[in-house]
Amino acid sequence: MDDALQELGELIGISLPNGITSSEIVCGQLVLNANRSAIVKVLTFLRDDAHCHFKQLVDICGVDYPEREERFDVVYHLLSMSHNNRVRVKVRTDENTPVPSVVGLFSTAGWFEREAWDMFGIYFDKNPDLRRLLSDYGFEGHPLRKDFPLSGYVELHYSEEHKRVVYEPISMTQEYRSFDFLSPWEGDQKTAPDDAGDEEGAS
Repeated sequence: MDDALQELGELIGISLPNGITSSEIVCGQLVLNANRSAIVKVLTFLRDDAHCHFKQLVDICGVDYPEREERFDVVYHLLSMSHNNRVRVKVRTDENTPVPSVVGLFSTAGWFEREAWDMFGIYFDKNPDLRRLLSDYGFEGHPLRKDFPLSGYVELHYSEEHKRVVYEPISMTQEYRSFDFLSPWEGDQKTAPDDAGDEEGAS
């Protein structure tokens, strides 16, 4: 199987010399690293070439490596039903450089790109409807970035004073926490007392 994938990777690399920078086999799956500007051309070839026929876009996701200059990987997962095969295509980008949208090739890409924008702040050029998908319209930041604070920046709640829903800076007041000492993350472990029958039997 790996030999067949290796041959397919070499074929794709030869056919797209300016689009594919490298290929490798990871966990029995072909992984292609592509140039960001050539992603539409690369995915068009993978969809239409007779040796590939990756006609289904299963997913687009982001990965954050904040220590890198180009901190984000955009990962495309494709499926070929006719060849019973999968391929993973990766491109790199940063916080300011857009990635070409592939909505024109795969209609499902619209929602996937919206999710990557919402969660990571990865901009997709020429996406016809690049809005937040999972978070609220007024949400600040992108929660799957590794430098995003766990508590967030603001909280949303109904204000009796203003008689409407408002955003306010996040606050975590420790004195209002209720400690029952039975939850495993609370530290001290307490054992529930035996029932009355056991206590009477012990005496």
